[in-house]
Amino acid sequence: MRRPLPEQQEIRPEMWEIVQAGGTLMWPIMLCSVIAAAIILERLWTLQDRRVLPPDLMQKVWKLVESHQINDKVITALEQNSPLGRLLAVGLQNRHRPREILMERLEDTGRHMVHELERFLNTLGTIAGVSPLLGLLGTVTGIIKAFNAINAGGAGDPRMLSGGIAEALVATAAGLCVAIPSLIAYRYLRGRVERIVIEMEKNVLRLVDAVEAAARRPVESLSA
Repeated sequence: MRRPLPEQQEIRPEMWEIVQAGGTLMWPIMLCSVIAAAIILERLWTLQDRRVLPPDLMQKVWKLVESHQINDKVITALEQNSPLGRLLAVGLQNRHRPREILMERLEDTGRHMVHELERFLNTLGTIAGVSPLLGLLGTVTGIIKAFNAINAGGAGDPRMLSGGIAEALVATAAGLCVAIPSLIAYRYLRGRVERIVIEMEKNVLRLVDAVEAAARRPVESLSA
């Protein structure tokens, strides 16, 4: 059996001692870090372009619309394809209605779609804002402990002050270490959602124009 290196044996207790030095507020800060990491990984996986905006989906839909091959089977397949597919399926289900009603149905579905794309992002933003406050609270409690040690007569003994000072510094550092990457990820994911929404709006408008053009085509051919 392979034995751990001496450096590893030293690092593990040292990390645990650092966590303990941060006081009780280190536990909610660590919980925030786990939740933030889970949200970031889940959203990065869910918001991939190939999963939300399949590159060849619109071309296939346009060909089906132009050839008048839209049926219930095609619409059901689109609903199960991707978020963009679900939005296009709603447009095709209402393709025979007036443009105003069609756009109203698409807008309603789009709002639900945006809500799904932004899922957990508010939680991530809350963690980015709460984590430094937890660290600040740890700073305050650490300073209070240091002053209590001074009042107890430990002003001349640095060891009695070290516990409160260490709690203040470690809690502050831990809160910032969670908040900074959480805030960066929140801004990045929010920007990605906005870009996806803009692309969806463009594709929906193209679909509406294609449906109207396909509906006029037989009339134009007969009049000719």
